[in-house]
Parts: sequence; structure tokens; C-alpha cells
Amino acid sequence: MPSLIEDYALIGDTHSAALVSRTGSIDWLCLPRFDSPSCFAALLGDSEAGHWKIAPVEPVLGVSRRYRGDTLVLETDMTTASGTVRIVDAMFPRAGTHTVLRLVECLEGAVHLRSETRFRFDYGSIVPWVRRVDEHTMSAVAGPDAVTLRTTAPMEGHDMATYADFHVAAGQSVPFSLTWTPSHQTPPPSHDVRRMITLTEAWWSDWMAGCTYDGQWQPAVRRSLITLKALTYAPTGGIVAAVTTSLPEHIGGVRNWDYRYCWLRDATITLLALLDAGFTSEATAWREWLLRAVAGDPSRVQIMYGVAGERRLPEYEIPWLPGYENSAPVRVGNAAVDQFQLDVYGEVLDALHVARVAVANRRQTVPGLALPGGQTITESHADDSWPLQTKLMDFLETGWRKTDEGIWEVRGPRRHFVHSKVMAWVAADRAVRGIVESRLPGPVDRWSALRDEIHAEVCTRGFDSERNTFTQFYGSKELDAALLYMPLVGFLPATDPRAVGTVAAIERELMEDGFVLRYPTAEDGAVDGLPAGEGAFLACTFWLADNYALSGRVHEAQELFERLLSLRNDVGLLAEEYDPRLGRMTGNFPQAFSHVPLVNTARTLTDALRGTPRSRTDRAHPPGHFFG
Repeated sequence: MPSLIEDYALIGDTHSAALVSRTGSIDWLCLPRFDSPSCFAALLGDSEAGHWKIAPVEPVLGVSRRYRGDTLVLETDMTTASGTVRIVDAMFPRAGTHTVLRLVECLEGAVHLRSETRFRFDYGSIVPWVRRVDEHTMSAVAGPDAVTLRTTAPMEGHDMATYADFHVAAGQSVPFSLTWTPSHQTPPPSHDVRRMITLTEAWWSDWMAGCTYDGQWQPAVRRSLITLKALTYAPTGGIVAAVTTSLPEHIGGVRNWDYRYCWLRDATITLLALLDAGFTSEATAWREWLLRAVAGDPSRVQIMYGVAGERRLPEYEIPWLPGYENSAPVRVGNAAVDQFQLDVYGEVLDALHVARVAVANRRQTVPGLALPGGQTITESHADDSWPLQTKLMDFLETGWRKTDEGIWEVRGPRRHFVHSKVMAWVAADRAVRGIVESRLPGPVDRWSALRDEIHAEVCTRGFDSERNTFTQFYGSKELDAALLYMPLVGFLPATDPRAVGTVAAIERELMEDGFVLRYPTAEDGAVDGLPAGEGAFLACTFWLADNYALSGRVHEAQELFERLLSLRNDVGLLAEEYDPRLGRMTGNFPQAFSHVPLVNTARTLTDALRGTPRSRTDRAHPPGHFFG
């Protein structure tokens, strides 16, 4: 059985990532990319699907763990009757190599430990050919993949696994490294594990030194920013939604999706959080990734892509894996890639606008700011995404009237989702701002009229005047927590009676034990075409805290925010959802769509406590709103 979702910690190298349990087991690892087939998949089954566990042989009496400062270097201390050991886990962030580093150190006493490694390629379906290179080196090969396991402890193989039994006394240590290479290439030479861990720690510390966040809740915000950086794919600038597939939104249910891809929505909000904290190089890399990924017909922009911009992400099921706690099916790929979701146009244009403003502001304060590779930012470079934005707007002039599947990717009929129309308004608003504020070329009068038209229609067709609330889609009575996004993007002030009424309706109908559900799920699946059952959606609950802060309910905002922070696990990570009935995290992990709003809400609440409440949009657009 895998551990609880919240019992995992993350290590990564901005190419891929691994999940390490409190018991010292790496139960999920895909190499060389986030979306590659796994070599350890016990997370979605049991140890026979592949894992690497290092732990004391005798019973463990206590476990504590932490990251080293502002890094992704994990320390896990395990205490037994005979002593205490520390396992240090990391992945070395260097292009061209993919190495998991593990160092066992004895802090006191003397402890007998065992390393058990079960290599299982292709999501647990392939038992590779494992051969002994020497007493301290094992090689596992199958098809295109090869991994090399090295340690100073003697290793032996039996029962389709590789074992190393060893003792450490106080002051002693034993290093391990696991390196992936293409099977046709020669493995690299052995590593100095301790030195590589030190270099990894320095790499993360150097990156985090660029953080400009100065508000309250520093530890939580900084940990979330590191987690978001870990979800970036360094070679291309793509940003994945999560490092896992098929962790269930409902334990034992079928809402199990593959999130190891670059959703435009998730990537843009991640980018905005990083930008708000001073990380402009990520904006440059992501913008270049976006321009490559969406090149072509703007009417065929996809909601998601592969980490290198791949467009075909066919969804299929893996029948040999039982799923996390028997939550089947296990899925690879995501059929939602073929959906039309209108809101992504607004997210993309908003992110590109904010990135342009941020880069321009930084250029003014840091003359000659250089890009990776020695390139210097110029006015033309900062605006090289404008042709893409104008093409997207050309499509939206008529495309905004289309029905879509909406932000929650319902696998049911398309509708006129209110949130989707609001984000179409955002697209038009940011395009107008680009012309007015940045003096870019475009039909400002036409797009201003379009912005006003969308705003008026949403306020007429998407608003239930009898109940004083916006609704999920035109003509419906259902609510949708995505409506909480309206004040955050500048569509309406949080103090507007319609926004206040919508918050009140969501409090009445979508709250469960103090947390927010995305929308009501009927037992027959009428809303989204799927069986009922999922946890509270953490992003939506953060959005509610934002609305509280922006409408003057600052004490309630802080109380709700602190409640959300209490859900983080012991190393500061959040999944997609939380099941209040079970008191457990659910959904893919760690989730960008949870850590981004944590960063944003901390900023919004800090401003509110200082007496200057501002949403993300206010901070990014100081001249003021363009309300329709």
C-alpha cells in the first residue's frame, strides 16, 4: 500500500520529480521528463510496481523531516531503539543528467539499514534486465531506458529486487545515487554524492535569493514558490500542473486524471505568482515556450500541451495498476486536450500583459537586464508576443460567443459558462491595456466596444437577480466557485452588490465544513457527466479568502487563510483537494493550482492588513481598472 498523499515530500531537478514517503520510500519517479513512463510507480499500486526504500531494519519509533532552508533538499530523521539516522534526498538540477541522490548519515548510536530497490519501467509493466557491474554498482536496462544504481554498501539481487544491508554508527555515512541515461549510451562516472547535494542546495538557495516577496507568511509563501519552480521544465520553460497522474479526487472513485502536462491556465497563473515575487526569467522562458507551442491557427489553441509543446496527448488506461487505494482507472494522457475552453484566452493575454509590464518595470530599474545566453532585453523583444495576442483577439471577436467545456473540463455538454465569458472579457481588457498603456498597435475602439459588450452580456444573462448571484452558465440556477474569480481579475469590485451576493450564495450552497466545493455534483452526474464525489477544491477556498479581504472582511479572510495553511503537510505541500469528511488530501500532488493561490492570497491579505487591499490585478495594473 502506498502512503497517504500528504505523507509524501517532493524532490526534483526542473526536468522531473520524485515523491518520497515518510518511511523513506521513493514511490513515484518518471525519467527523464515529468511525463515520461515511470520507473517507480508504487504510488499507484504496491511495491511490485517499483519503489526504492531506504529505512532502518528495526522498528522506527519516530520520524521528523524538513527541507534544508529555501531548497528542495529533503532531510528525514528516523529514530530507533539503537540510534538515529538521517536520510538526505535530492535531485541534481543540471542539464544533461538526471540523478537522484540519497545520503544516509548516522546522528547517534548505531543503526542497521536496508535499501530495497525494485526497478519497474513503463508504469510497472516491465521488469528490466538488472546486472551487477561491480560490488557497488547495478545497472537496469529495458528498451530505451537505463538506470545505474551506485553505493559504497555491498548490493545483491534476489526476488526481482536489489538489496543493500549495511550498518552506520555515529558520524558515519553511506551514499547512494541513481542515474538515468538512454540505454544506448554509456553511464556517466560515479558521483561524489555529498558534493552534489551541496551543489543542489546552493542552486536552490541562489535561485531563491531573487525573491522579492516581503509580506507576512514568509515560510509558507517561499515554500510554495520553490514548489512552483520545481514544476517548471527547464529545457523549454513549460510548467506542469502537477508531477503525478491519477491521484483520485475521491478515494475509490473514477475522477483520476493525468496532470503532468502544461495547461495554459495553470501555467499562466503559476507564471503570475512567480512574476509577483520577482522571478522575471521564468516569464521570458515561458513566453518563448508559449509562442512555440501555440504557433498556428488561433482558433485551434489547445488548453494544454506537452512540456516541449507537444499537441497530441491521447488518453489511455493502464489496467495492470490498481490505482491509488484502488481508485481506478489509472490514466496516462488527458482527453481534455481536445476540449474548447474559452477562459484560457483570457489567462494567456493576462499573463502576457503582466509579463510585459513586469519586464518593462524591471528594465527601468535594472538597465541592460540580460536574458539567459547573454541576450539583452529590448523594447521589441519585450513585445514580441503582441502579434500572437492580436491573432488571439481576432479569433475572440466572434469566438467568445461559443459554448465551451469551462474551467472544470466537464465531460458533458458544452454551455455558456459565466467564468469563461468573464475571462473573454479579461482578454479584451488586457488587449486594450496593451494599446493604451504600452502604445502597441491595434483597433482600440473595436476591442473596447467588445469588452463592454461582453461585460454587459455577462451581467444580464449570467446573473440571477432573484437570488442576487451570478450562476454557473447562462440560464442556470447552479452555482460555480469559479465565480469568485470575478473580483480577482477586475471584472467587478469585490464590494459590488452582485459580487457580495455571489459570495453569500456560495457560502450557503457550496461550503462544506468551512471549505469550498467547485460546484454541486448531482448523483446522476448531470452537471459534469461523471459520478458524484470529490473533495473541497483548495484554490476556490483561497479565492473566497481573497474576496473576504477585498470586501473588508479581513478578519474572516485571515481566519480562512490560516485554516487553509493548516492543511499543508509537514513540509509545506498541498494537493489539489481536501476531503473534510476523511480529513485527507485528495487529487494530484503537489498541485500548482493550490500553491499559486496560496501565494496570491498571502499577498492580498498582507495588503489588506496594511490598509491597502489590492487584488493581483490591482498590483499588476496600477493605473486602475477598465470596468465595463
